[in-house]
Amino acid sequence: MAFRGWKRLLLLGRQNALGKVWRSRRGGPSLRWKRCCHWSAGKSLDPEVRAFLEENTEVTNSGHLTPEIRLRLLTPRCRFWREKPDLWPYGDPFWAIYWPGGQALSRYILDNPRVVKGRSVLDLGSGCGATAIAAVMSGASQVLANDIDPIAGMAMILNCELNHLNPFPITIKNIINSEAGNWDVIVLGDMFYDEQLADGLHHWLQKCIRIHQTEVLIGDPGRHQFLSHSIHSQLHKVIEYSLPEYTRQENYGLTSSIVWSYQPSNSLEDS
Repeated sequence: MAFRGWKRLLLLGRQNALGKVWRSRRGGPSLRWKRCCHWSAGKSLDPEVRAFLEENTEVTNSGHLTPEIRLRLLTPRCRFWREKPDLWPYGDPFWAIYWPGGQALSRYILDNPRVVKGRSVLDLGSGCGATAIAAVMSGASQVLANDIDPIAGMAMILNCELNHLNPFPITIKNIINSEAGNWDVIVLGDMFYDEQLADGLHHWLQKCIRIHQTEVLIGDPGRHQFLSHSIHSQLHKVIEYSLPEYTRQENYGLTSSIVWSYQPSNSLEDS
Protein backbone atom coordinates (compact mmCIF):
# COMPACT_ATOMS: atom_id res chain seq x y z
CA MET A 1 0.00 0.00 0.00
CA ALA A 2 1.48 3.35 -0.97
CA PHE A 3 1.62 6.05 1.67
CA ARG A 4 -1.17 7.89 -0.11
CA GLY A 5 -3.37 4.89 0.71
CA TRP A 6 -1.88 4.82 4.20
CA LYS A 7 -2.72 8.47 4.61
CA ARG A 8 -6.31 7.71 3.70
CA LEU A 9 -6.24 4.99 6.36
CA LEU A 10 -4.95 7.50 8.88
CA LEU A 11 -7.54 10.07 7.87
CA LEU A 12 -10.56 7.80 7.72
CA GLY A 13 -9.99 4.30 9.05
CA ARG A 14 -7.97 4.83 12.25
CA GLN A 15 -9.64 7.91 13.66
CA ASN A 16 -11.52 5.94 16.29
CA ALA A 17 -8.36 4.11 17.33
CA LEU A 18 -6.44 7.35 17.85
CA GLY A 19 -9.41 8.86 19.63
CA LYS A 20 -9.33 5.94 22.07
CA VAL A 21 -5.65 6.60 22.69
CA TRP A 22 -6.34 10.27 23.53
CA ARG A 23 -9.17 9.25 25.85
CA SER A 24 -7.30 6.47 27.64
CA ARG A 25 -3.70 7.62 27.97
CA ARG A 26 -3.55 9.11 31.44
CA GLY A 27 -0.17 7.69 32.45
CA GLY A 28 1.99 8.87 29.57
CA PRO A 29 3.73 6.78 26.91
CA SER A 30 5.22 3.33 27.14
CA LEU A 31 8.10 2.52 29.47
CA ARG A 32 10.54 2.77 26.58
CA TRP A 33 9.69 6.44 26.15
CA LYS A 34 9.11 7.59 29.72
CA ARG A 35 12.33 9.56 29.65
CA CYS A 36 10.82 11.58 26.77
CA CYS A 37 7.64 12.71 28.52
CA HIS A 38 8.89 16.29 28.60
CA TRP A 39 11.49 18.08 26.56
CA SER A 40 12.93 21.53 26.92
CA ALA A 41 15.53 23.50 25.03
CA GLY A 42 18.80 21.61 24.81
CA LYS A 43 17.28 18.15 25.24
CA SER A 44 19.17 15.65 23.11
CA LEU A 45 17.38 13.19 20.83
CA ASP A 46 17.88 9.46 20.51
CA PRO A 47 20.51 9.29 17.72
CA GLU A 48 18.90 6.24 16.15
CA VAL A 49 15.47 7.86 15.95
CA ARG A 50 16.96 11.13 14.70
CA ALA A 51 18.78 9.28 11.92
CA PHE A 52 15.63 7.38 10.96
CA LEU A 53 13.50 10.53 10.79
CA GLU A 54 16.11 12.42 8.81
CA GLU A 55 16.45 9.55 6.35
CA ASN A 56 12.74 8.90 5.88
CA THR A 57 11.23 12.37 5.71
CA GLU A 58 11.72 15.26 3.31
CA VAL A 59 12.37 18.86 4.30
CA THR A 60 9.78 20.96 2.50
CA ASN A 61 8.03 24.31 2.66
CA SER A 62 5.99 24.03 -0.54
CA GLY A 63 2.41 23.01 -1.27
CA HIS A 64 1.16 24.43 2.03
CA LEU A 65 -0.20 27.70 3.41
CA THR A 66 3.00 28.60 5.28
CA PRO A 67 6.08 28.69 3.02
CA GLU A 68 7.88 30.54 5.83
CA ILE A 69 7.99 27.31 7.84
CA ARG A 70 10.19 24.36 6.85
CA LEU A 71 9.05 20.95 8.03
CA ARG A 72 10.08 17.31 7.87
CA LEU A 73 7.14 15.50 6.29
CA LEU A 74 6.36 12.32 4.40
CA THR A 75 6.12 13.17 0.70
CA PRO A 76 5.96 11.19 -2.56
CA ARG A 77 9.77 11.20 -2.67
CA CYS A 78 10.03 9.37 0.66
CA ARG A 79 10.53 5.63 0.91
CA PHE A 80 7.48 5.11 3.11
CA TRP A 81 5.19 6.74 0.58
CA ARG A 82 5.49 3.38 -1.21
CA GLU A 83 6.31 0.91 1.56
CA LYS A 84 3.70 -1.12 3.41
CA PRO A 85 2.50 0.73 6.52
CA ASP A 86 3.42 -2.13 8.87
CA LEU A 87 7.09 -1.63 7.97
CA TRP A 88 7.07 1.76 9.72
CA PRO A 89 8.71 0.90 13.08
CA TYR A 90 6.87 3.43 15.26
CA GLY A 91 3.27 4.48 15.87
CA ASP A 92 1.17 5.84 13.02
CA PRO A 93 2.93 9.02 11.82
CA PHE A 94 0.08 11.51 12.08
CA TRP A 95 2.77 14.12 12.83
CA ALA A 96 4.34 13.63 9.36
CA ILE A 97 1.34 15.19 7.63
CA TYR A 98 0.69 18.93 7.68
CA TRP A 99 -3.07 18.77 8.17
CA PRO A 100 -5.30 21.57 6.77
CA GLY A 101 -6.55 22.81 10.15
CA GLY A 102 -3.02 23.27 11.41
CA GLN A 103 -2.07 25.05 8.19
CA ALA A 104 -4.90 27.56 8.65
CA LEU A 105 -4.00 28.24 12.28
CA SER A 106 -0.33 28.71 11.44
CA ARG A 107 -1.12 31.05 8.54
CA TYR A 108 -3.46 33.11 10.71
CA ILE A 109 -0.90 33.48 13.50
CA LEU A 110 1.87 34.48 11.10
CA ASP A 111 -0.39 37.08 9.47
CA ASN A 112 -1.76 38.35 12.79
CA PRO A 113 1.10 38.18 15.33
CA ARG A 114 -0.85 40.35 17.78
CA VAL A 115 -2.94 37.25 18.57
CA VAL A 116 0.00 35.63 20.38
CA LYS A 117 2.64 38.35 20.85
CA GLY A 118 3.69 38.56 24.49
CA ARG A 119 1.20 35.83 25.43
CA SER A 120 1.46 32.22 26.59
CA VAL A 121 0.33 29.66 24.04
CA LEU A 122 -0.55 25.96 24.30
CA ASP A 123 -0.55 24.05 20.99
CA LEU A 124 -2.75 21.02 21.70
CA GLY A 125 -2.26 17.97 19.48
CA SER A 126 0.72 19.72 17.95
CA GLY A 127 1.79 17.02 15.47
CA CYS A 128 4.62 18.42 13.37
CA GLY A 129 4.74 21.52 15.57
CA ALA A 130 4.02 24.04 12.82
CA THR A 131 1.51 26.10 14.80
CA ALA A 132 3.78 26.22 17.83
CA ILE A 133 6.60 27.34 15.52
CA ALA A 134 4.34 30.04 14.07
CA ALA A 135 3.58 31.24 17.61
CA VAL A 136 7.29 31.49 18.44
CA MET A 137 7.97 33.34 15.17
CA SER A 138 5.15 35.75 16.03
CA GLY A 139 6.51 36.70 19.44
CA ALA A 140 4.67 34.51 21.94
CA SER A 141 6.22 34.88 25.39
CA GLN A 142 5.81 31.17 26.20
CA VAL A 143 4.91 28.18 24.02
CA LEU A 144 4.16 24.62 25.07
CA ALA A 145 3.51 21.95 22.44
CA ASN A 146 1.51 18.89 23.43
CA ASP A 147 1.11 15.56 21.65
CA ILE A 148 0.62 11.98 22.82
CA ASP A 149 3.20 10.56 20.38
CA PRO A 150 6.83 10.73 21.57
CA ILE A 151 8.06 10.51 17.97
CA ALA A 152 6.06 13.66 17.22
CA GLY A 153 7.99 15.34 20.01
CA MET A 154 11.26 14.37 18.38
CA ALA A 155 10.04 15.57 15.00
CA MET A 156 9.09 18.93 16.51
CA ILE A 157 12.63 19.42 17.79
CA LEU A 158 14.01 18.68 14.32
CA ASN A 159 11.52 21.14 12.83
CA CYS A 160 12.60 23.82 15.31
CA GLU A 161 16.20 23.27 14.18
CA LEU A 162 15.13 23.64 10.53
CA ASN A 163 13.62 27.04 11.33
CA HIS A 164 16.59 28.21 13.43
CA LEU A 165 14.58 28.24 16.65
CA ASN A 166 15.48 26.98 20.09
CA PRO A 167 13.15 24.05 20.82
CA PHE A 168 10.14 25.04 22.88
CA PRO A 169 8.99 22.80 25.75
CA ILE A 170 7.10 19.72 24.58
CA THR A 171 4.92 17.52 26.76
CA ILE A 172 4.07 13.98 25.67
CA LYS A 173 0.93 13.03 27.54
CA ASN A 174 -2.83 13.32 27.39
CA ILE A 175 -3.67 16.57 29.17
CA ILE A 176 -7.35 16.59 28.22
CA ASN A 177 -9.47 16.30 31.39
CA SER A 178 -6.51 17.38 33.51
CA GLU A 179 -6.58 20.60 35.52
CA ALA A 180 -7.23 23.58 33.30
CA GLY A 181 -3.89 25.20 32.53
CA ASN A 182 -3.47 28.95 32.82
CA TRP A 183 -2.81 29.76 29.16
CA ASP A 184 -3.60 33.02 27.38
CA VAL A 185 -4.23 31.18 24.11
CA ILE A 186 -4.93 27.53 23.24
CA VAL A 187 -4.70 26.49 19.60
CA LEU A 188 -5.76 23.12 18.20
CA GLY A 189 -6.09 21.92 14.64
CA ASP A 190 -7.72 18.82 13.12
CA MET A 191 -8.64 17.37 16.51
CA PHE A 192 -12.37 16.77 16.01
CA TYR A 193 -12.24 13.39 14.28
CA ASP A 194 -13.85 11.33 17.07
CA GLU A 195 -17.11 12.13 18.88
CA GLN A 196 -16.01 11.14 22.38
CA LEU A 197 -12.71 12.97 22.01
CA ALA A 198 -14.64 16.02 20.78
CA ASP A 199 -16.87 15.81 23.86
CA GLY A 200 -13.82 15.73 26.10
CA LEU A 201 -12.26 18.68 24.30
CA HIS A 202 -15.51 20.64 24.54
CA HIS A 203 -15.69 20.17 28.30
CA TRP A 204 -11.99 20.82 28.97
CA LEU A 205 -11.83 23.93 26.80
CA GLN A 206 -14.91 25.31 28.53
CA LYS A 207 -13.11 24.96 31.87
CA CYS A 208 -10.03 26.76 30.55
CA ILE A 209 -12.17 29.63 29.31
CA ARG A 210 -14.30 29.84 32.46
CA ILE A 211 -11.42 29.67 34.93
CA HIS A 212 -8.66 31.52 33.06
CA GLN A 213 -10.48 33.45 30.29
CA THR A 214 -8.34 31.60 27.79
CA GLU A 215 -8.73 32.46 24.11
CA VAL A 216 -9.29 29.29 22.06
CA LEU A 217 -8.67 29.05 18.32
CA ILE A 218 -9.60 25.93 16.36
CA GLY A 219 -8.48 25.02 12.85
CA ASP A 220 -10.59 22.61 10.77
CA PRO A 221 -11.29 22.17 7.05
CA GLY A 222 -14.95 21.31 7.58
CA ARG A 223 -14.90 17.62 8.41
CA HIS A 224 -18.28 16.06 9.17
CA GLN A 225 -17.34 15.10 12.74
CA PHE A 226 -16.55 18.73 13.47
CA LEU A 227 -19.47 20.38 11.71
CA SER A 228 -21.98 17.98 13.26
CA HIS A 229 -20.73 18.34 16.86
CA SER A 230 -22.58 20.59 19.30
CA ILE A 231 -19.43 22.69 19.77
CA HIS A 232 -19.98 24.09 16.29
CA SER A 233 -22.89 26.25 17.49
CA GLN A 234 -20.49 28.07 19.82
CA LEU A 235 -17.87 28.98 17.23
CA HIS A 236 -17.23 32.28 15.51
CA LYS A 237 -15.65 32.10 12.07
CA VAL A 238 -12.44 34.14 12.07
CA ILE A 239 -11.05 33.52 8.58
CA GLU A 240 -11.18 30.97 5.75
CA TYR A 241 -8.23 30.07 3.56
CA SER A 242 -8.25 28.43 0.15
CA LEU A 243 -5.96 25.41 0.29
CA PRO A 244 -3.05 25.04 -2.16
CA GLU A 245 -3.55 22.47 -4.90
CA TYR A 246 -1.11 19.98 -3.37
CA THR A 247 -2.94 20.03 -0.05
CA ARG A 248 -6.28 19.63 -1.84
CA GLN A 249 -5.02 16.58 -3.68
CA GLU A 250 -3.77 15.00 -0.48
CA ASN A 251 -6.99 15.64 1.44
CA TYR A 252 -9.58 14.09 -0.84
CA GLY A 253 -11.52 17.09 -2.07
CA LEU A 254 -11.19 19.50 0.83
CA THR A 255 -10.72 22.93 -0.73
CA SER A 256 -10.47 25.32 2.21
CA SER A 257 -9.68 25.47 5.91
CA ILE A 258 -11.17 27.72 8.56
CA VAL A 259 -9.96 29.26 11.81
CA TRP A 260 -12.70 29.41 14.42
CA SER A 261 -12.86 31.25 17.74
CA TYR A 262 -14.51 29.14 20.44
CA GLN A 263 -16.89 31.29 22.49
CA PRO A 264 -19.11 29.13 24.73
CA SER A 265 -22.12 30.70 26.35
CA ASN A 266 -21.72 31.76 29.97
CA SER A 267 -24.88 29.83 30.69
CA LEU A 268 -23.27 26.49 29.87
CA GLU A 269 -22.80 24.23 32.82
CA ASP A 270 -19.31 23.03 33.57
CA SER A 271 -20.30 19.42 33.85
